[in-house]
Amino acid sequence: MTHPTGRLSDVVHQRHRLGILAIADEAARVEFTYLHDVLELTRGNLNRHLAVLEEAGLIVLEKGYDGRRPKTWVVITGEGRAALSAELTALEELIRRHGRERGAAPPPVHPSTG
Repeated sequence: MTHPTGRLSDVVHQRHRLGILAIADEAARVEFTYLHDVLELTRGNLNRHLAVLEEAGLIVLEKGYDGRRPKTWVVITGEGRAALSAELTALEELIRRHGRERGAAPPPVHPSTG
């Protein structure tokens, strides 16, 4: 049996990318400037995180206009929703294992054999 940390994704688990996916999952699409403001990232840093997620197929970027202003919107893909769900499931399992869900005592630690 794999420990829950073994199921965490290196792409998704980074906190800003997890934030991008979580916010995008809450809306049909989210505007770049909103993510920039809410996640308190520089434009360059946000662009880099978006590129990583886009390369992984977890989001698509839609470019267009709002009136005469150019805009970029982020849309989570089905694969992105599945990756976010898997990440949350692994995190929930970690929480359960450490007894934080209902104040229960953590499970016993198994000493290594060596």
